[in-house]
Amino acid sequence: MHALRTRVQRRPVHGVLLLDKPLGLSSNQALQRAKWLLRAEKAGHTGTLDPLATGVLPLCFGAATKFSQLHLDADKTYVTTVRLGVKTSTADAEGDVLQTRPVNCTPGLVVEILDRFMGLIRQVPPMHSALKKGGKALYEYARDGETVARAPRGVMIHELELLDLQLQGDAPFLRLRIRCSKGTYIRTLGEDIAEALGCGGHLIALRRVATGTFREDHCVTLESLESLDEAVRPARLKPVDTLLTGHATVTLDGENAGRFLSGLRRRGNWPDAEQLAVYGGQPHALLGTAHVKAGELIPGRLLSPVEIQQILEGQS
Repeated sequence: MHALRTRVQRRPVHGVLLLDKPLGLSSNQALQRAKWLLRAEKAGHTGTLDPLATGVLPLCFGAATKFSQLHLDADKTYVTTVRLGVKTSTADAEGDVLQTRPVNCTPGLVVEILDRFMGLIRQVPPMHSALKKGGKALYEYARDGETVARAPRGVMIHELELLDLQLQGDAPFLRLRIRCSKGTYIRTLGEDIAEALGCGGHLIALRRVATGTFREDHCVTLESLESLDEAVRPARLKPVDTLLTGHATVTLDGENAGRFLSGLRRRGNWPDAEQLAVYGGQPHALLGTAHVKAGELIPGRLLSPVEIQQILEGQS
């Protein structure tokens, strides 16, 4: 006989969960587990972390999923360890060893090489990545033993700090802190730095410590969320407008708020602006995003009246 399965009753949940993603789970596996713990109806994330990476993974629930795309452009900060002298097929510890070489570099050369990787650099995306070519993810080609041509892409390395190094012994390594633009492949960066040092290398640890304004000390673990009573778990979510930090704000009165929510442009004495968070006055509630051009407030992504009501009920 098959065991009876308990049907989970889903509920409207709105907000952002700053998750400290554990080692070994894909971003989607972590999302689905958090979604189940919150009994949430709708969820998404703001960009992925590899299963071998840990750290800051913002998860969006309910109305917050409408603004998740905005956070994809945020700068990211990582701490990583590059094992020198061993090159692998995936540029990380999961891959097969392709080559081993002696490590003969000096601390002075390490500093000199790191300086070369500051600022705007060009990267060839790794074959073991989710980037698509011809409608197929690169990692699917790699699994089939194929290598396809990839065009180099420009990325920005804002900070590249040497935290620790060991150039002697059985397991030489560099430990680095990197703040970079979206689209930067840290595995590729680590591999390219090791190649420039003349010894090759691969990543053995990777942790995202910040994404935009979200830092690791803001995060919760799946274990800590699970330990809470189910009724209080949604209290660990940040408000939806946490994703709109940096947006200028506009507050509309009742009549204008209602028209704005129906998608109508509003006229006012507003300066031109590309990114605005728009609120209703009474009660104070996020309505959505907009931009202003020539005195017109032009709606962007809007919350539904049902979502706004659910958020207000949750706050009370």
